[in-house]
Amino acid sequence: MNAIDIELARKVLAAQAFAGLVGTEIAEFGGGTATLVIPIRPELAQQFGFVHGGVLAYAADNALTFAAGTVLGANVLTGGFSITYLRPAAGDRLRATATVTGATRRQAVVSCEIYAERAGEDPVLCAVAQGTTRAVERALADT
Repeated sequence: MNAIDIELARKVLAAQAFAGLVGTEIAEFGGGTATLVIPIRPELAQQFGFVHGGVLAYAADNALTFAAGTVLGANVLTGGFSITYLRPAAGDRLRATATVTGATRRQAVVSCEIYAERAGEDPVLCAVAQGTTRAVERALADT
């Protein structure tokens, strides 16, 4: 498998309709690490005004696979992951940074930290996740 560069990673992200819906962008990519950012807006909130846990889970899932893509190539899928919510997420944006902790030719184990950020304040660690990804034999659709 060939690792991918940030330009192809951005094309893969752009091909994900849900990523566009929540406004996901790739901030960093390469060397076993990927960072995704998502602007926090009211449409992503749950009933108490905090970012919905499903959005945090999506951020972890996608960050895990993009980090794995830096070592396994573009054709990766999540095999499974667990997430622990530490604090409610509120602020200007979410930042999910995932790092490959170990990999074989076809599988990677990845950890992720999700922070809520607000201008002028220290980032707040809201959730942590760990998961596995697998390389798959499937062509990407027109990226």
